[in-house]
Amino acid sequence: MIRDFITHAAHRWYVYLPLTAIWIFALVRLLADPVPHLPVLFNVSPSLPFWIVRIDYHPTTLRRGDYIVYRFEGNACRYFPGLWHQPFLKRIAGLEGDHVTVSGRQVFVNGALLGYAKPYAVTKLPLAPIAPSVIPADHFYVAGTSPDSFDSRYALSGLVAKSQIVGLATPVY
Repeated sequence: MIRDFITHAAHRWYVYLPLTAIWIFALVRLLADPVPHLPVLFNVSPSLPFWIVRIDYHPTTLRRGDYIVYRFEGNACRYFPGLWHQPFLKRIAGLEGDHVTVSGRQVFVNGALLGYAKPYAVTKLPLAPIAPSVIPADHFYVAGTSPDSFDSRYALSGLVAKSQIVGLATPVY
């Protein structure tokens, strides 16, 4: 009986793979308070090139290029009230004292292009780029690798405060 089901599922993997992903996503959301205190986290978005990360909940230092898990507290919470429950996983691209500049809709940190701020979200919500500034103490500019990533290039997302950071993420797979 089990062998029959495995054969059935192997032939219809295209049905069972998305269902399994949905169940895993639901489990992660269920355990979130607001971020699950598990040793691993599953990345279900295309904003970073890996699916599973190990989390160090007590990082001593954070550097440019580190991946972090943080609680979302940006202005977008007023448009998406449940968003603060979602743990965000991004790469640190800007540190205290770095200069954020915007030319048109292109966003730069210390002169390095980090991305193009799209005019609209997938939901048709208008998006404005982050305002030019110097990153203040205990704040970080975070970025994803996807052009569709909702990261610090948008005013609604903004910079991430050190108090929002849950842990340092190390890619596993």
